[in-house]
Amino acid sequence: MAVYADGKTIEMATIGREGCTGLQAVLGAKRSSAQLLVQIPGSAAKMSRVAFTRAMQSMPSFRNLMYAYLHAFLEQVMVSVACNGAHSLKERLARWLLMMRDRSDDDALPITQDLLAEMLGVQRPTITNAVRELERAGWIKRGRRQVTILDRQGLVAASCECYQLVRARLAFHLPKTYT
Repeated sequence: MAVYADGKTIEMATIGREGCTGLQAVLGAKRSSAQLLVQIPGSAAKMSRVAFTRAMQSMPSFRNLMYAYLHAFLEQVMVSVACNGAHSLKERLARWLLMMRDRSDDDALPITQDLLAEMLGVQRPTITNAVRELERAGWIKRGRRQVTILDRQGLVAASCECYQLVRARLAFHLPKTYT
């Protein structure tokens, strides 16, 4: 997430089981300036910076995988920047929900409208209206601290082309790890 001086935040990219945090280490950085937020429960593995650096230096297959993921991640960030300026909130919300679903094991996503507003950089009443639109169409259902995807294909149709673009780039760069 990007965090601004006034405390406001907006999501820059999502990371799921296809990737990793700390990508600056791929380029040799000792520290990361990114703020991370776990949005969907799951499991993760942890690796020390020393072990990561050692693996990058001694394991060509690991290094190649990290470079491939770095390419995919950078493309996702670039698409997100363009998407935020080019597409409607409803399209961006549909894209974001689909990306979260791709990184989850369940259609029921444990997220609040406050989180959606924060990730998409809008006020809560604005996100409430967009969520209501998707719900009226029958694509999602709101619950307490949860959004459930009811019609994935409908949500794909409602999203902007950026969802399919990011998905295709991840599949291109990480064909064995991203489905």
